[in-house]
Amino acid sequence: MGTAFDGQVAVVTGGTQGIGRATVQALLAVGATVASLDITPAAHSETMSIACDVREPDEIARAFDLVQRDLGPVTLLVNNAGVNAYFDAASMATHEWDAFFSLDLRAAWLCTKAALPGMLAAGHGAIVNVASIHANLTTPGMFPYAAAKAGMLGLTRSLALDFGPRGVRVNAVCPGWVRTAAVERQLAMAADPDTAFQQVLAQQPSGRMAEPGEIAAVIRFLLSDEASYINAAAIPVDGGLGAHVHA
Repeated sequence: MGTAFDGQVAVVTGGTQGIGRATVQALLAVGATVASLDITPAAHSETMSIACDVREPDEIARAFDLVQRDLGPVTLLVNNAGVNAYFDAASMATHEWDAFFSLDLRAAWLCTKAALPGMLAAGHGAIVNVASIHANLTTPGMFPYAAAKAGMLGLTRSLALDFGPRGVRVNAVCPGWVRTAAVERQLAMAADPDTAFQQVLAQQPSGRMAEPGEIAAVIRFLLSDEASYINAAAIPVDGGLGAHVHA
């Protein structure tokens, strides 16, 4: 399987940490040429790392121009960049809404728009959008994160139907709790971090959080030819949490 992606150029947004970083490593392991786009690039010797704020259309255009110039047409895209943000719907300011959605939803469309010409010219391509369990099932206090992730699934379905006939598949993954630095920071902010961590674990049917590499493995599969008949799907990778009603 080490060369399954030979000749494929992949772009991963938010590729310097967490699920994004694990996805970069997973794609490199199967022979893909990978470019990581992140607001703070990392000097990974094995991949191209580009400073890019995916909230800014001009920066996206510049980054994709660099990738295509140096690596070739993009045929694989992982829209992973995003942030957890929770507001009170009654008091959230319009500019806060716009800033949040520009990263957690609009950026996926803009990066897809930048990648599509190369995919359509090649006659094939695969895109994976990183959504969340909160796209379908949520809890109080998750506004507007749940709305953005639900929008990500709508984006996935629309793009899949529009571009599937031209050889481009678009799918989504919906992770539950994943042990990333961002999640650990979130739990550390609780009044009692140890109790908060144990409460999260108690919700998990598997008794643990996912590791970033477990999400990356599903993303890699969806990008591969092995998933050639999977399109417009939203794959839960939540350890069964979505079936756990009281959680």
